[in-house]
Amino acid sequence: MRALFGGRAKHDYLSDALTLLNGWTREGEQIRRTLVIDDTQHAALTERVKVVADALHLRPEISRRADHTQIRVGHSNSPLSEGEVLLAARIEDAYRAVAEPGEGRPA
Repeated sequence: MRALFGGRAKHDYLSDALTLLNGWTREGEQIRRTLVIDDTQHAALTERVKVVADALHLRPEISRRADHTQIRVGHSNSPLSEGEVLLAARIEDAYRAVAEPGEGRPA
C-alpha cells in the first residue's frame, strides 16, 4: 500500500483528499481555512487543534482577527504532506464539535 503515497500517486491522493475538505483553499504548498466563530469557540477550537497537532508533530498557524479565526497548515518551502491533510480533516472535526450545539450545550 505504501506505493500509493509515492511520486505522482501521492500528489493525486492529496489532491483528492483536499477536495473532500470543504472550505479549505490551497495557496502554493499551504492550505488555509477561515472560520466565523466567537472568542469562546476559538479558544475551544485552539485547544482541540493543539492536541491533534502535537500528536502529529505539526504546527498549524492559528490567528484571531475580528470575528473570524484563520488557520494555515503546511510550509511554504516544502510539499504538503499526508499528515498535514489529516490535520486539516481533524481541524474540521474540531470545528464541527465547537460550532454546532450538542448535548448539554445551549443552542
